[in-house]
Amino acid sequence: MRASTRQVVMDILDGSPNYKASRYVEWVVTVVVLTNCAAVILDSVPELHNKYKDYFHEFEFWSVMFFTLEYVLRIWSLGAKFADSAWRGRRQYIFSPFGLVDFFATMPFYLHLFFPTLDLRILRVLRLLRVLKLSKYNSALQDLSAAIYSERKAFGSAVFLLTIAAIVSASLMHFAEGQAQPEFFGTIPHAIYWAVVTITSGYGNVEPATKLGEIIALVSGFLGVCLAAILTGIVASAFANQMARKKAAFEAQLREVFKDGEMSEEEQAALKRLQAQYRFSDLQVEAMLQRAKSRTAGVRS
Repeated sequence: MRASTRQVVMDILDGSPNYKASRYVEWVVTVVVLTNCAAVILDSVPELHNKYKDYFHEFEFWSVMFFTLEYVLRIWSLGAKFADSAWRGRRQYIFSPFGLVDFFATMPFYLHLFFPTLDLRILRVLRLLRVLKLSKYNSALQDLSAAIYSERKAFGSAVFLLTIAAIVSASLMHFAEGQAQPEFFGTIPHAIYWAVVTITSGYGNVEPATKLGEIIALVSGFLGVCLAAILTGIVASAFANQMARKKAAFEAQLREVFKDGEMSEEEQAALKRLQAQYRFSDLQVEAMLQRAKSRTAGVRS
C-alpha cells in the first residue's frame, strides 16, 4: 500500500497524464513561483519594503513551507522509481538540475534563518532562481539547450570569430585612441572591453576622439551586427531542427503503434506520456495521428 501511494505521488508530481491532479499541481506550483518572483522584485523597492515588509516575510515563510513540502514529497515518492533500490531514484533527482533548483528554491530562507547577517541582495538573487522551477513544466529551455548543444561546433566557430574581431578592434583602437584617451585605450586589455561591448551591442561605452577611431568604431559595430545575424540564424535553425526531431520521434512511435492496426491501453498511455513530455497540443497530435495512419495504410496497400 505504501509503495502504491509513493507511485501515485511520484506520477502526479512528474505530470503524468493519467491523473487530473497532475495538471492542478502544475498550475499551483506555477502560480506560487510567479507570485514569489513578483514579491522578491517588489520587496527590493525600499518604499514597498518599509510599508509591507511584514506581509512579504509572511508570504515568504509560507512559500518556503510549500516548496519544502514539495521537495520532501519528491524525494520520498521517488523511492518507487526503481524496484531494486529506493535511493537510486532519489539520488538521481537530488543531484539532477531540477533537484538542485528545487533545493536552492528553499535554501535562502534557511540560510537567513541560521545566518541573519548575510547580505540580503545575495538572498534575493537566490530566491529569484525559483523561476527556473518552471522549466520543469515547459520544455522550451530544454529544447534550447539541446539545440545549442547540437550546433556546438557552429557556436564555437562564431565565438572564435568574435574573439578575433575583438582582439583586432582593440588593437586598432589602442593605436588610434591610445594617446587621445589613455584611460580607456592606453593598453590593449583596456581596449578589449570597449571592443567586446561594441561588437556585442553595436555601440561602445566610450566615444572615439579621432577620425580614425570613429572609422574603427563603425567597422566594429558593423561586424557586431553581422555576428549577431550569424548567431541568430544558428539558434533559429537549431531550434527548428530540434522541434522537427521531436515530431519525427513522436510520429515514429505512432507508426510503431499502428503496425498491428490497433492501439492498446498501454500504448495509448505511453503516447500520452510522450505528448506531455514533448508538450504537444491535442491538435498537433491529431494531425500527426492522421499522417501516421495514412502512411501505415499506404505501406500495407
